[in-house]
Amino acid sequence: MWKKIVETTEYISAKFNQQPEVGIVLGTGLGGLVAEIDVKCTLDYKDIPNFPVSTVESHSGKLIFGLLGGKMVVAMQGRFHYYEGYSIKEVTFPIRVMKMLGVKRLLLSNASGGVNPDYEVGEIMLINDHINLFPEHPLRGPNLDELGPRFPDMSEPYDLSMLAMAKEIAAEKGIKVSEGIYAGLTGPSLETPAEYKYMRLIGADTVGMSTVPEVIIARHMEIPVFAVSIITDLGVPGKIKKINVAEIIAVANKQEPKMTVIMKELVARV
Repeated sequence: MWKKIVETTEYISAKFNQQPEVGIVLGTGLGGLVAEIDVKCTLDYKDIPNFPVSTVESHSGKLIFGLLGGKMVVAMQGRFHYYEGYSIKEVTFPIRVMKMLGVKRLLLSNASGGVNPDYEVGEIMLINDHINLFPEHPLRGPNLDELGPRFPDMSEPYDLSMLAMAKEIAAEKGIKVSEGIYAGLTGPSLETPAEYKYMRLIGADTVGMSTVPEVIIARHMEIPVFAVSIITDLGVPGKIKKINVAEIIAVANKQEPKMTVIMKELVARV
């Protein structure tokens, strides 16, 4: 794994030699932030050694370097998911590479299903904690001592200072946001009514198929994390209805500009 990380980092550094300060991972229907980036270099995942290739239709599969909010960033336009058949280490591999490239902070976005009865479709939720329900842990196996400890602390998975800053930005811009807990599952099937109920009982506000493994790996390497979720459907009794990916993407696309405002301003201020 270490050799692969080094090989990939060296390849990317040879293509673009400026050090990014902030890493960004963009979720389903949430790639619009890229339009705000003054792009300096774009690399297709398929050309990057050891990188998986995104198989999800709504994920572009590009690594983008450029200026956002006055800072050099590296953005993943499309992430990898466990349900695509990749191991959890492959899913989180790009986060390892971001660290090696020099990233000091990580910002993530996702689309998810709300189980909090107070939520509405289109709700923007700032994530303050998570519940890991993936069957494989990204740190299972030999520890990479060069990157972090065997037993990393997870008492603050999401950076409190960035969370507070994002709430300030949202208030300034007149954007309604909530704050809550994200439960990470494998997918790709959406949850049954009983599973939605279970998620709520164990303390989740929303449920999705990503983010948690990436956050664990980032915290293992002591990278502060901020994450935001757009609620694209509801798993609340009486409000559950059949939904397809096109509808999920449509909701994400509609709310994405508000998320972009928060993310762009947050990058500028950190």
